[in-house]
Amino acid sequence: MTTKRKLSSYEKETIINFNEAEPVAYIFTYNKAWQKHLEGKLGLKPTMDNGFGGRGYEISKDRIKPPRAKKKLSPETRAKLVKRGKALQKTLF
Repeated sequence: MTTKRKLSSYEKETIINFNEAEPVAYIFTYNKAWQKHLEGKLGLKPTMDNGFGGRGYEISKDRIKPPRAKKKLSPETRAKLVKRGKALQKTLF
């Protein structure tokens, strides 16, 4: 009889893998939030389940957005956006 050992947090990884030649990316994750997002929001079905909580998915590379740097706002611009947001809140509520 084999017993399943519990994986440590360090062993529960998320891997996104793709190359330039193929149009498909592969995502493997133990993270339940990622799994919920991939299945619920993006409508993907797992292509692999390792039996320890990890699931694999295939997704078109054009659905993956590259990381972007945060916008750096000047204090004046930030103040204008805050003022606009407060005015918008007053009209909605």
